[in-house]
Amino acid sequence: MKKFVFVTLIAVLILSVVSCAPAAAPEEEVVVEEAAEEVVEEAAVEDVEPIKIGWTGALTGDQAVWGTAEKNGVMLTVEQINAAGGILGRPVEMVYYDGKGEQLEYINALKRLIYEDEVVAVIGQNSSGNQIAMAPIAEEGKVPIISTFATNPRVTVPEEGVLMKYTYRVCFIDPYSGEVTAKFAWEDLGAKKAAVLYEISSDYSVGVRDYFKKAWLELGGTIVADEAFKTGDVDFRPQLTSIKEADPDVIVMPFLFKEVALSAKQARELGITATMLGGDGWPSLQLLEIAGEAVEGSYYIDHADVKAPSVVKFRADYKDKYDKEVEILSLMGHDAFMLLKAAIEKAGVAESEAIRDALEGISDVEVLTGTINIDPDTHNPVGKAAVIIKIENGEFVFYKTFEPMQ
Repeated sequence: MKKFVFVTLIAVLILSVVSCAPAAAPEEEVVVEEAAEEVVEEAAVEDVEPIKIGWTGALTGDQAVWGTAEKNGVMLTVEQINAAGGILGRPVEMVYYDGKGEQLEYINALKRLIYEDEVVAVIGQNSSGNQIAMAPIAEEGKVPIISTFATNPRVTVPEEGVLMKYTYRVCFIDPYSGEVTAKFAWEDLGAKKAAVLYEISSDYSVGVRDYFKKAWLELGGTIVADEAFKTGDVDFRPQLTSIKEADPDVIVMPFLFKEVALSAKQARELGITATMLGGDGWPSLQLLEIAGEAVEGSYYIDHADVKAPSVVKFRADYKDKYDKEVEILSLMGHDAFMLLKAAIEKAGVAESEAIRDALEGISDVEVLTGTINIDPDTHNPVGKAAVIIKIENGEFVFYKTFEPMQ
């Protein structure tokens, strides 16, 4: 704006001199006017207000590997969008906060994003428990939040008949994950006896365990052991000893990669040979580094194959930018942002209420993990399919795709 005022002043001085001097050629006056118009246009471009969007995740603590991968995916996506002209002709400005894996930190970060930074929307969370706690804050502030990886049904529908109006997600949910795990163990592995090891204080772990058991019993399977541990436990031998005595065909382990690695190693040390099955808490390169041979031949349910053809370009761009392999949370961060971008473009304005309205029933949003169609009754993506990943020769290998979630 200062540039515009300065040039305008010069133009006024030139015109004043001209008016006092002998008549000038008409062409010279036109040149001055054209130059002034060009400066106005340039000033208008420079003064375009960015669209402020928030993100919060774990950049420190046990889940930092996930939070960092998700943030990197979002940053790469925003960089590419801004290079292509932004959204509605405006650049995107991201505000990132470290939630440190602590619920209170996430709540405070969300309040800060809404009331101090005044963002129009928020990307996050990848934890069901944390997202459930954050949803009421989004309701109060009337700012939409799109979860990347929070799979518990209560994230968007805390109780029957109650919908969190400002909370959405791009991932499938625990009932589907539990059903897929049960069907895979029954139909593909031919298992009949299952044991479950789960984290009793985790909304995610308890949810998948409950939905697996329901689906497994409906198929005709038997639960021969159902063992719980507490958050922070590192010795799983008491529970694993009971599981060994029950002699299951499969052990369902719906918790996060660090505990999976520790419990898997202890299970093999005890002589347990049953096939281990996990959920979307498994995919981290740290699992392979820590567990090694202990998880060889295991399977887990995930949201996408990070080596799929649809991911090739993004994967290469990610590798070029960060010198790291892309992880599933990188893809989910990208997908959540692309859903938000589609909603802003549908709304035609970057305002929180308009974005929320646009998210209602939005459909046919093409993302890295498939196509997103939001169910207005649940705010879940309809038609998202799960993939089965096998750990083979120390690598994550695509095994098969399951029928989509309805």
